[in-house]
Amino acid sequence: MNVAAIRKRLSKQGPFIVRTSDGEQYVVHHPEFVLVGRHNLVIEDEQGGIDIIDPPHVVGIRRRSSNKPKNGR
Repeated sequence: MNVAAIRKRLSKQGPFIVRTSDGEQYVVHHPEFVLVGRHNLVIEDEQGGIDIIDPPHVVGIRRRSSNKPKNGR
């Protein structure tokens, strides 16, 4: 996925689940927990840990429903 598409998708109302080509899923709880740079996507979790993702490895971004249990990152 290209950076412009990622920015556009994450600019909408969240929270989101970002899926990558290796099958991992990353939860973006709030827009303040994600940084979309030119070459990286940085997602911070609620404990302050970060995951750095190469944008071409992002295969999907879906809105996370609020009634699902909190699993994933």
